[in-house]
Amino acid sequence: MYQKDNIKFQRLVVIVAFLLLIVKFAAYIITHSNAILTDALESIVNVVAGSFGLYSLILASKPKDERHPYGHGKIEFISASIEGSMILIAGIVIVGKSVFNLFFPQTVQNIESGILLVGIAGIINFIMGRMLERRGKKSNSLTLIAGGKHLQSDGWSTAGLLVGLFLIYLFKFTWIDSAVAILFGVYICYEGYKIVRKSIGGIMDEADTELLSGIIDTLQKNRQDNWIDIHNMRVIKYGANLHFDCHFTVPFYFTVKEGHDELEKIEAIIHKSHETADEWFVHIDACLPPKMCRICKKKDCLVRKAAFEYEVVWKQENVLRNRKHGLD
Repeated sequence: MYQKDNIKFQRLVVIVAFLLLIVKFAAYIITHSNAILTDALESIVNVVAGSFGLYSLILASKPKDERHPYGHGKIEFISASIEGSMILIAGIVIVGKSVFNLFFPQTVQNIESGILLVGIAGIINFIMGRMLERRGKKSNSLTLIAGGKHLQSDGWSTAGLLVGLFLIYLFKFTWIDSAVAILFGVYICYEGYKIVRKSIGGIMDEADTELLSGIIDTLQKNRQDNWIDIHNMRVIKYGANLHFDCHFTVPFYFTVKEGHDELEKIEAIIHKSHETADEWFVHIDACLPPKMCRICKKKDCLVRKAAFEYEVVWKQENVLRNRKHGLD
């Protein structure tokens, strides 16, 4: 369901981006402002990147098949890397043109109309960006998160642009137009770099420390006595789908079914708290008395060989290691 909602939301974003593109170019034609042109050029990126993002969401929503046993979600990382690259290139072009216009200034006119049109477009962009990023975090979609951050950065750059236009309007210094464009061109380059960096990390299955921290905290808060130990945890992201790989320790006398029942509780908790599609590949371990008895809080254990001494609080430092707790 969340994938269909993401597609509908992204389709709306593309439509709005196209309309704002028309508005910004209209503002440039009216004013001949170099700063407004930079904003309009970035809107081209918004439309193209948004369209590719829409395609990637549609492709990522396809079910698994024999050739793609983990699904098609990795396309979202490729989409985000393309969007980030386009943002980076747009920033470089903006800086280059603005430097040129510092030496060969262009007359700016009809500032009032430009401020009004660009201001409306900037507010809409920022609101859409916040909504898109929230939706992306809720559904764990890098495409939506990247798009949301991009639109918000576009909104902030528009705010700075408006300050520059207002200064031009007050003091009639045309060089301010290009100076403001250079500053926000550099900022746009930085935002593009961050998106590219994160998307490449996703393609390379780089550990998402923020995601892992949230998952481990959730498990710790909902921890039950039969969950003696979790270690060697890894989470691989395939778009909005999460694939978990870990070792899970239960009492040694549990049957396969009892161990599996405990695992289903964990899956239900993570699925509910993170509202994402997840798949678990878990190696179930048996506890090792008497050493592990020291960290086991199970009160109704009839074969305990040592008293409970302390609880190992699950954190990234110990859950990610490939080592059972309580054996040192």
